Amino acid sequence: MMYFREIFSPNYHALINGLRIAKLSAIENKKNEMKNLSIITPVKDSLHTTKDTIKAVAKSTVSFPYKIYNDFSTKETTKYLDKHQESLNYTLVNLEDITNTPSPNYKLVLQIAQQEAIKNESGLLIIESDVMVKPDTIEQLFKHSKELDSCGMVASVTVDRDEKYNFPYNFVKESDPEIMETSKRLSFCCTLITLDYLKAFDFRELSDEKDWFDVYISKMSRKLGFKNYILRKHTVLHLPHSSRPWKQLKYDNPLKYYFLKFIKGRDKI
Repeated sequence: MMYFREIFSPNYHALINGLRIAKLSAIENKKNEMKNLSIITPVKDSLHTTKDTIKAVAKSTVSFPYKIYNDFSTKETTKYLDKHQESLNYTLVNLEDITNTPSPNYKLVLQIAQQEAIKNESGLLIIESDVMVKPDTIEQLFKHSKELDSCGMVASVTVDRDEKYNFPYNFVKESDPEIMETSKRLSFCCTLITLDYLKAFDFRELSDEKDWFDVYISKMSRKLGFKNYILRKHTVLHLPHSSRPWKQLKYDNPLKYYFLKFIKGRDKI
């Protein structure tokens, strides 16, 4: 009888309710903690690699808000991106709804993403549309960004289909540390910029004279006292310049490439 009196007593129910609330609160706090990252992919056509990039992110072991910035792609690419938002768990931003400036609009994308990340107290992970992450890539980048000393940026090293280090990380060697601090630039292929760094440097200060900003942002990170890291063991597949096919001219037709670069002002870094 004593047992049943305890079960039905007000104190017992108060205790159970308190434990239930504490458990729900712990679950909610865990969810909030896992929201501390924003993921973006700028897209300019290259639909075949873009599809693989997005599908790879969708298979990740963790889930964070993911936005695709469509930079004046063709109707075919835009239609695909619009159609698969729900099934592949991303939000589409068509830059033609925001600006009249022709592609590339990388600076605008970085500026918008930075402000949203700061507002949400999040780091910012850039995954370009010619990169395929592995299921644990995002989880590992997020984890290391929290743990590494004075981390400003942390990147996954890029490899080809044979798992050989490739552009832009050709300088990495098998003998290098698995987690290596570097003074070299970090490409935006698959790179996380920490919230501390986002708050320290305003991307609205980026030059209007450039198209790409990974070199400058990498240098600024170190200039402001942060450290940049490469995760050598956490590789991602990179198909160089698939997201900007005309850049392949640098290897196939160098004269035409440099004509476009210097006469038409393309590829300013």
